[in-house]
Amino acid sequence: MKTKLVIPGLTAGLLIASFLYKPGVITGFQQFYEFIMSGLKDENNIKIILFLYMFTGLIGMMKFTGGIKGFVEAASSKISSKKGALMLTWFSTLGTFSAPSFRIVTVAPIMKALLNKVKITPQELGFVIETTATPIIVLMPIATAFVGYMSSVVQLSIRAEGIEGDGYRLFLQSIPYNFFSISIILIGFYLSFFHDRKKPATDAGNPEKKLDDKWEDCHPAVAKELPSKPFNLALPLGGVILLTLLLTYWSGFEKGFTSPVNAFIEADVLDAMVFALLTTVLFTFLLYLFQRFSLKELVRFFIEGGNDMMPVIVLLTVVWGLAASAEALGFSEFVTANLDWIPALFVPPVLFLVGAFISYFIGSSWGTWGILMPLGVSLGNSTGTDLPLVIGAVFASGTFGAFSSPLSDNTNTIARILQLNPMTYAKFKLGPALIGAGTAAVGYFIISFVI
Repeated sequence: MKTKLVIPGLTAGLLIASFLYKPGVITGFQQFYEFIMSGLKDENNIKIILFLYMFTGLIGMMKFTGGIKGFVEAASSKISSKKGALMLTWFSTLGTFSAPSFRIVTVAPIMKALLNKVKITPQELGFVIETTATPIIVLMPIATAFVGYMSSVVQLSIRAEGIEGDGYRLFLQSIPYNFFSISIILIGFYLSFFHDRKKPATDAGNPEKKLDDKWEDCHPAVAKELPSKPFNLALPLGGVILLTLLLTYWSGFEKGFTSPVNAFIEADVLDAMVFALLTTVLFTFLLYLFQRFSLKELVRFFIEGGNDMMPVIVLLTVVWGLAASAEALGFSEFVTANLDWIPALFVPPVLFLVGAFISYFIGSSWGTWGILMPLGVSLGNSTGTDLPLVIGAVFASGTFGAFSSPLSDNTNTIARILQLNPMTYAKFKLGPALIGAGTAAVGYFIISFVI
């Protein structure tokens, strides 16, 4: 909270844990290295890193070949009303749910081009776009940049507790308990189609500043010099989704589960996602080469796109090391011995509120999950609280910060594209976000009575 930076904070925690476990200058730093390497030696963790790098690399190629710009141009030329713009925002989620940043840079420029044509303010449009970004994406069970990480932090946490189970399956079971995401989606839907606020389209930080209606160059993905080829987005993205579904089903089918539902539950989802993405990337290279794009440039943009994910990969590496250090220091035993007196009724709502506070001040859902999930699973296990409910509460708390924090990447990306003042825009979102958070907290109290 002091530095507003997640990675240095987590690294400081890991260094302290290393020196607590093995005091001494040399032994402490050696243990720090061993904790870091423990996560990188895990096969599933390497698959997650590979998936994240290839996914953002694929988006980098989409940008270079005009896929994102083509989608923006095609959509902006056909929408001329507020209702049409908002319907496009919601329906476009079906094709852009892979990552919040990807969704924002494909939808926000369209909205920017339409703001002076429709009766809606840029901050209201930004709110609707963000409502259909992270809150929806965290509920998606496949083909997103979030699934691998969310399953990973759950798997690490249950492994530290000695709990038998599968992280992905617990993630699936926790989806209905992400009450903040569900609440803010409903609020966003109401504001989109049932709330009429007649105000001129002005900057949230400067009411006298007229919004520029040009969408070119509002983000590098839609720069003027890029070509406009919407199929260069639709085909690769559709291929990833379709192949992931088919390979996930096939993975479960090979294990003897013919029912689609059982096949999906029992499948090796991470393997299917990585294989589907790798196959799509290879065919996408061929598709773009057939269009006479330079192989050298394709490789450069793929690597540049993948490198955009390096801060997240570093974050993951530190989180995995911190999980190993917490296990070595007996974190789960400490929680079981000292905190099992807490009534199960209070565990989910308190975890959600504490996590929402943390995530607002660090602006990172992934950082919040990495910090809070081990504690949540330990508390849930020691108090007998339903684990999917606890996991859902932790995921909901991180989603709150990613949506509402002025430090969030999503907030600042939207503000840059729509020419908003980030702090003023964040304050505008905070009211509905707090309503959603209050609704979620009450929901956790009520559901704790029932389960």
